[in-house]
Amino acid sequence: MDFSNAKTTTFFDISLMDGFNVAMEFIPTSNGCTSGPTCTADINDQCPNELKALGGCNNPCTVFKTDEYCCNSGNCGPTDFSRFFKDRCLTAYSYPKDDQTSTFIRPGRD
Repeated sequence: MDFSNAKTTTFFDISLMDGFNVAMEFIPTSNGCTSGPTCTADINDQCPNELKALGGCNNPCTVFKTDEYCCNSGNCGPTDFSRFFKDRCLTAYSYPKDDQTSTFIRPGRD
């Protein structure tokens, strides 16, 4: 992705809220952005049995369809499954309220 000509602030992240299938990493090369999210763990091989899917690891909402995992009420916190993802990918979103360590900002150009 190239954000170098962005005139407005750009927010970016890696999200595991819909599951996982490939590792990825953002390496910023532009001024004003010093770090980016990474998720280079091999989660597919470590995926809990309940979440295993063909070619990846499902999110618990898809599997269990409960408010605890889907956060339909908007009032949810980390779960054992979101902690599983977070422990392996510290800077990736693992549940809907995981903004503090998971949102990265590239300042806009004036």
